Amino acid sequence: MGRITRLPDDLANQIAAGEVVERPASVVKELVENAIDAGARRIVIHVELGGKKQVRVEDDGEGMDPDDARLALERHATSKIRRADDLAAILTHGFRGEALPSIASVSHFALRTRTRDRHSGTEVRVNGGLIAAEQEVPAAPGTVVEVNDLFYNLPARRKFLKSDGAETAQVSRITTQLALAYPEIGFTLTSGPRTVLQCPPAGTLKDRLYQLYGDRSDLLEVRKEAGGVLMFGFIAALAEQGPTRGPQNVFINRRIIKDKTIAHAIIDAYSMASIKERSPEVHLVLEMPADALDVNVHPTKAEVRFREQSLVHEVVRRGLLDALGAGGVPNLQLTQDTLVSKPFAPAIPGILGGGSFPNRWVPGAAPRQPYPSMPYPAPLPGPPLESGAGSPEATPADPDGGFAAAAAAMASGAGMAISEVRPMIPLGQFRDTFIIAIDDEGIAIIDQHVAHERVLFERVMQQLTRGNLQSQRLLVPLLMDMPAAAQQTLTERAADLSRLGFDVEPFGEGTLKVSAVPLLLSTEESAQALLALAEDLEGLDRGTQVQEALQRIAATTACHAAVKANYPLTYEKMTHILEELRATSYSTICPHGRPVMLRITKREIEKNFERI
Repeated sequence: MGRITRLPDDLANQIAAGEVVERPASVVKELVENAIDAGARRIVIHVELGGKKQVRVEDDGEGMDPDDARLALERHATSKIRRADDLAAILTHGFRGEALPSIASVSHFALRTRTRDRHSGTEVRVNGGLIAAEQEVPAAPGTVVEVNDLFYNLPARRKFLKSDGAETAQVSRITTQLALAYPEIGFTLTSGPRTVLQCPPAGTLKDRLYQLYGDRSDLLEVRKEAGGVLMFGFIAALAEQGPTRGPQNVFINRRIIKDKTIAHAIIDAYSMASIKERSPEVHLVLEMPADALDVNVHPTKAEVRFREQSLVHEVVRRGLLDALGAGGVPNLQLTQDTLVSKPFAPAIPGILGGGSFPNRWVPGAAPRQPYPSMPYPAPLPGPPLESGAGSPEATPADPDGGFAAAAAAMASGAGMAISEVRPMIPLGQFRDTFIIAIDDEGIAIIDQHVAHERVLFERVMQQLTRGNLQSQRLLVPLLMDMPAAAQQTLTERAADLSRLGFDVEPFGEGTLKVSAVPLLLSTEESAQALLALAEDLEGLDRGTQVQEALQRIAATTACHAAVKANYPLTYEKMTHILEELRATSYSTICPHGRPVMLRITKREIEKNFERI
């Protein structure tokens, strides 16, 4: 007798369910996507015990007649596709015909549905994949699906579920994403007696963001179109000082996706301005022809493959670069606590630069998408990206070439917006650390070290596109004692360091020989920069992109070459820093992610003086 046997249908369904149904949130996603495909305008989701006890999804879609209701519970039965050619351009969320039978095979399942042209509905009950009852019932148009006791017949799977609170959080997360993808649909989510989320239909993505997250004026709007790919949405500003990690919601043709190409483009755009590690908050919608991507990659349909990967990468990267470069300066808001009247004492040491402020005072007067479901935003004006013109050196397939594209873009200004910093007139310094200036919008407070660091960093990156930085040979080489690990880190990056003007080599155990340093730095500053670099580059894999290593070295070099805090500046030097800052591509943060300036707007001042 042979050893190979055919698995029973119920066991095969349970195995298939493991690919589609990972947890209650997976059930919610599949059922809500079915409701969306059915044309629902209102979707109500209810969970008990995080969905482990019950998941209930109700919609007002087109519903099903009795024959379709029975057939929908059979594997590979679907209304979404008819032939193999349909897989080349899938327009719906579901198409495999696996979700309902998979869910029904691992739960006590009930389906109640009715079409608008019928007077009664159909109810089908399934226990562990076996139909237990089917009957005619009164029902409103649409569909209601109840999934009770998920994984009751798979105790090994059930015990791996998280706590009720954790599972509820996952359900809330996926519901939030679906609500963002479809602002024109009303969503309600309840957990037990508690309403977790309630969003009436909205007209735009911005309106839906407000419903879900409240006022998000801190987010930047982004829009880009090229090569048949349209991207729009909202992203975290460079100078945002909130968490370094935020929600990342990416939708392609309204489908929730996780894609390495897009994730790389997001990080690449932010890393152009700062070496600060962050996973920024983004809410991005991409639209492209259905035949430009393949969604038939994974059972959960969260992964896709692009016909032109480099094009998608460049549209996302350049779109984010445009928005980040045009990002405004954060505004300070005054509170009553900050307006407590205090005697002015300019003679007290440390106040306004220790009483020396008048010597530097400058007299003079102040200088005078919609995202409804349909249609999608119209094409945007601007130079198109040719099909396949996505820079290959900026894609994950060629990581070592990323620096060339990044530096070239920074040098030429390609893909970047002009700085949003307005012309400013410096008034003086505060504690020899902050430049106080005025523009046509109010008062600006600039951190002189951070601003100069931003200027020098971009200057260094621009010079690297033309070759190496200018270097000065030392008459007597500098010998630096340091831990062996630090010496090894710097020695391994000797080639990268040489591009910045450093000439380093090992000199025995625990000693580094420095024969040349950048013209920007003094010998003492170079030694401090190398020690900082050893720590900054430690653990950076040798296979890491050249761009990242050089950016870190350039950022540290710029930091040590920039003017320091507690350093008095002449009016000419302050003016020079402010003018150079306006010429940078990303004027709101330094390469390490710290804010360059803050502004108190004229409106904020007038409001607190009760003038408006």
